[in-house]
Amino acid sequence: MIVCENLVKIYKTNEIEVVALQGLDLVVEAGELMAIIGNSGSGKSTLLNMIGGLDRPSAGKLFVDGKDLLKFTDKELVKYKRETVGFVWQNNARNLIPYLTAEENVELPMLFFKNQQDRRNRAIELLDMVGLSHRRKNKLEELSGGEQQRVAIAIALANQPKILLADEPTGAVDTKTAAQILDVFRELNSSLGLTIVIVTHDQQISRKVDRVVAIRDGRTSSEFIRRRSYREELEAMESQESIEEQQDTHEELAVLDRAGRLQIPREYLEHLGMWGAKKVKVELEDDRIVLVNPERKAQAK
Repeated sequence: MIVCENLVKIYKTNEIEVVALQGLDLVVEAGELMAIIGNSGSGKSTLLNMIGGLDRPSAGKLFVDGKDLLKFTDKELVKYKRETVGFVWQNNARNLIPYLTAEENVELPMLFFKNQQDRRNRAIELLDMVGLSHRRKNKLEELSGGEQQRVAIAIALANQPKILLADEPTGAVDTKTAAQILDVFRELNSSLGLTIVIVTHDQQISRKVDRVVAIRDGRTSSEFIRRRSYREELEAMESQESIEEQQDTHEELAVLDRAGRLQIPREYLEHLGMWGAKKVKVELEDDRIVLVNPERKAQAK
């Protein structure tokens, strides 16, 4: 569904140049539920904006649903944003109009494409999907933060997008509410076969998705792959499996790019006294590639 190859994004002003993405590679399969994590400034929100058509890459390749976004005209980009992607933001002020009811908010994206009755029926259907049909006549001030975010998800689904993009969707709610919102995403992914990409700082999300991609310094550095299906984990919880076993849900794998490069975690390099070093010795030992600090090796001799 999504293919990024050597993706670069540079923001320029009169005085400075900021490289937000520097050769990022990523593939997201159709129907996948995955999360992107990274520190502030790592480039994860920039990536989401480019997939959503809100920003254009400076270089590289970006294909979504078989379409080359770098070749889109402005008119084609508008059509893409309207028909292919749905967005959920962390800030509800960006998702919702406060003086409208939940139902009217969900109807709004369909204003020019459906008649009034069809809009209402679709809005009720979507609010039911996110468990809020009983609150459809309530305005923003009458809804909790979690309920507002679920209305936002319904709005993002109004025009039947193929991809749902969520930028820190649990960032403004408590842990219990965050878990409920993530359950909504998982149910939508399962029932609709919807491709969902979530950008987050929330480590709780990793237990709810199948794959987590970590971005560091504008590149994909590692992936956390689920060891077993979510259904199997629920069964393990019901059988009262130990806490330690439940938490060990994913295996972390470093990402090797097309040039054979990978990012080594800083704490590993610091442990070996190699952080800041410009050169390391690379050796092949049986079925392992070993990195050696040349200074330590020289001292040992």
